[in-house]
Amino acid sequence: MSTESNATKILIVEDEKSISDIIKFNLKKEGFEVETAYDGQDGLNKALNCGCKLILLDIMLPIMSGFEVCKKVRETSDVPILMLTAKEEEADKVLGLELGADDYITKPFGMRELLARIKANLRRFEQKDAAGEAPAEVQEFGNLEIDPSRYEVRKNGQTLELTLREYELLKYLAEREDHVFSREHLLEEVWGYEYYGDIRTVDVTVSRLREKLEDDPGDPKFIMTKRGIGYYFKKP
Repeated sequence: MSTESNATKILIVEDEKSISDIIKFNLKKEGFEVETAYDGQDGLNKALNCGCKLILLDIMLPIMSGFEVCKKVRETSDVPILMLTAKEEEADKVLGLELGADDYITKPFGMRELLARIKANLRRFEQKDAAGEAPAEVQEFGNLEIDPSRYEVRKNGQTLELTLREYELLKYLAEREDHVFSREHLLEEVWGYEYYGDIRTVDVTVSRLREKLEDDPGDPKFIMTKRGIGYYFKKP
């Protein structure tokens, strides 16, 4: 177990202190350092200044909503954000992902599942940092370039503003051109955790990717749908 001074710091932004305390207790048992905030404004301040490596962010918060916090954090940081919500409405989950959240989990949730999500998102982020240390070959697909050394995607020479998850999904599919993958498979391989039952995460990420990547998102040329199965990448 890591000592606290070298531990990975996680920020919990959750206004229900009982929930925050339970999460904090379990995270500290796993060797993490934990910072807490109980409203959106304090959460935003700490997210931008406390050096956290991952944020657990509730949607329903006093002063400033989790959606607002997520949007503000994404303006300057790509730190992993895992949204916590008690709501079942699809729109809340979709909006969180569209604003740049990496993942979400619906209350009530088990600590085992939450820890698995946290560790998977931290692994992905650490792999991103490690990848930047060594040069990697730029992949070209017509007017599209994927640059692993910079974690960048360029179209017609212009850099596209992708979230880490959007980038990883595109890269995974592009490296396996014409191979069709199920949503469950993509959740496991790209998100890094076992399938927990909600494949909408993949659909939303694909939709956002198409908005940024395709000339006409309604008639995609890169990321294709295999009806009833999943998605695949096609070189134009």
